[in-house]
Amino acid sequence: MKISLFFLMLCPSLLCNAQMDNVKLESILRAKTDSIQGFNGRWQIILNDMPMIVLTDETNDRMRIVAPIIEASKLDEDLLLDCLTANFHSALDVKYAISEGLLWSVYVHPLSPLTELEIESAIKQVYAAATTFGTTFSSTPLLFGSNQPSAAPTVKKDTIIYEKT
Repeated sequence: MKISLFFLMLCPSLLCNAQMDNVKLESILRAKTDSIQGFNGRWQIILNDMPMIVLTDETNDRMRIVAPIIEASKLDEDLLLDCLTANFHSALDVKYAISEGLLWSVYVHPLSPLTELEIESAIKQVYAAATTFGTTFSSTPLLFGSNQPSAAPTVKKDTIIYEKT
């Protein structure tokens, strides 16, 4: 008895069989957003007037939350570099990505291990990265490292990082 109680205390995830699925995810989305439309695994949500899309694939255990930001054709080289730098330092769990002619704020993760808190964080980060585009390019107040050039990893110019063979 003591051993099994000790084991459960060390592994609290065993106390609640909480694998995320579309039913649980939809319930969380309804509770944490302003509105939701769509059907199982394909929802449009609104948070603070920002439209986002939530897509899942239970068979392949994937989930994605995205928010459109701007037409890719309107991005200049400086904005693209700022997005890539943010992907390294300030976008954290969210990334900036281009698809279908748009720049998106994107969160991608396996579906089943997600918790309610992680989903809530993901929604907030997608929202923040979209709304801070063009200014701080950040998904949270936290910066991982810094977006200053001196904080970036340094590599000698003659060092080959990857050479296609």
